Amino acid sequence: MTTMSAPTTPDVDPVVAEAQAYAEKLLMLSEASVNRHFDPFEDIDWDNPEFDPDYKPERWVLVTSADPIGRHAWYQALPLDKKIEIGKVRQANVAKVGLQFEAILIIGMMQHIFNLKNNDPEFRYCSHEMIEEHNHTLMFQEMVNRVADVPGMNPLVRQLRHLAAPVGALMPNLFFMAVLAGEEPIDHIQKDILRSGDDIHPIMRGVMAIHVAEEARHISFAHEFLKKNVPAQRALNKAVLSIAMPIIMFILGRAIATPPKTFFKQFDMPADVRKELFYGSKEAKQVFADYFIDVRALAEEIGLMNPVAKKVWKLLGIDGPSSRYRSEPKRSAKHAA
Repeated sequence: MTTMSAPTTPDVDPVVAEAQAYAEKLLMLSEASVNRHFDPFEDIDWDNPEFDPDYKPERWVLVTSADPIGRHAWYQALPLDKKIEIGKVRQANVAKVGLQFEAILIIGMMQHIFNLKNNDPEFRYCSHEMIEEHNHTLMFQEMVNRVADVPGMNPLVRQLRHLAAPVGALMPNLFFMAVLAGEEPIDHIQKDILRSGDDIHPIMRGVMAIHVAEEARHISFAHEFLKKNVPAQRALNKAVLSIAMPIIMFILGRAIATPPKTFFKQFDMPADVRKELFYGSKEAKQVFADYFIDVRALAEEIGLMNPVAKKVWKLLGIDGPSSRYRSEPKRSAKHAA
């Protein structure tokens, strides 16, 4: 008596399976952009009297738990009116930097999608993201127009916009690393402010709430793009990317997180205070390194945290632990022990 074996299921090509999984993730992100999106002129009540920048102006005082300037003794010793003035200029400039970075992102992403093949799921998702980023630039500029006349990025850093098109077209892995270098610090700063529980000005709260909600999708896509494309690179390319990644994070992260020279001059901030706030103190270095906890986890996952790369991360002062999952809240020393 012969027995019949059960029919075998043909093996699924892993490359096809990976492409399908990637397309499904992008479809999910695209549908989320359709089902939950914001309009800065519908979802922010700009004409509400409470949105007057001078209404309850003490709400512009910088949050001590989320802003290095706000918790420094130099700032805390200033009279209230000066704290308010600095807070308004600081937050308006963060918004202007965000606007300028979004514009650079749009330039590069448009180049990235230009030659995509028909039916490539990246086209739809990237188009949704650029629409959202355009809305963010409108939102940020409206805040700046109402709060303070600020320059945003330092003049030298602004020149990086000229690299966006060629890098977006020819070096997409580097481009999306640069995207994370800009998005991660802003996202961390805004989340810390929103989580602080402080009574912040409603202009700030409204703008940040929308930005954080939509940036979650944008950051997710950049992570997924690099997860899909970097592991398939040749060994030499991966070696170059592993060294480039921390350098990009450091340069763009500094450009995003540090106010322009005009800010320090306008408020006569002593040079030693400036250095301590953003470069010199152990706390300042730790705060900056923490912006990239998710990026370090990504680097490990996609094979870019090799021994040489680890030394570069450490040399730049942005090494440290990696998150167990993206956007993992920072644990206190008590719980981390």
